[in-house]
Amino acid sequence: MPDNAFDALILIARPAAGKSELIHYLKSVPLDERVRRFHVAEVVEIDDFPMLWAWFEEDDILERLGLARLHSTPDYDLHNLALWHVLIERISLEYAKLARDPDLHKRHTVLVEFSRGASIGGYREAFQHLSDDLLRRAALLYINVSYIESLRKNRLRFNPDAPDSILQHSLPLAKMEASYRDDDFVTLTADDPEWLTVCEVRVPYAIFENEDDVTSGPPGPLGARLEQVLGRLWGLARRR
Repeated sequence: MPDNAFDALILIARPAAGKSELIHYLKSVPLDERVRRFHVAEVVEIDDFPMLWAWFEEDDILERLGLARLHSTPDYDLHNLALWHVLIERISLEYAKLARDPDLHKRHTVLVEFSRGASIGGYREAFQHLSDDLLRRAALLYINVSYIESLRKNRLRFNPDAPDSILQHSLPLAKMEASYRDDDFVTLTADDPEWLTVCEVRVPYAIFENEDDVTSGPPGPLGARLEQVLGRLWGLARRR
């Protein structure tokens, strides 16, 4: 790994808060500049949305074949709350497979992306399913937007022709209300403004404020804010 880049960076937030846009921006910055300004090396992504969407697609196929759906209802509600935790376990598994390469972190920063509303377990439960190996390598970036702002951007990015798209998928209002109205990250981290302890592993974290939607605007302001926040987070990570 470059001496001044994160091994792994976990990005969490409400839906449409700007996670994917932030990753898209980072990948657009030349590597040398990206490492220098943002402490992010060559990017490898692990996102649970494609895993979730694959379940929906497989269930649709099973239903067309006259078989029972395995994971979800026809309107894409998961059969069991525990399946949300399975997705986090899958993230850990994907990281473990990447980490078979002993040189992974000599060249790469692994970017992990997911959202968890309080009613589907929240981050308190989701973090319990991240592996210790990933947690020991990771820093955590929370993108903070209100529920109202999440709703606004969720509506704006809707593309009915690309429901499987990372940047253009959108949730129906009823699902947003049921699953993502409440977010437990602020209460989960209330006792410490810099460190979150998960399964006895101390993970540094920082909050990227995005109520003004800087992730949808010109790259200059986004880059300046991100450089400041990730610089602070990098300072914490180096202390671990």
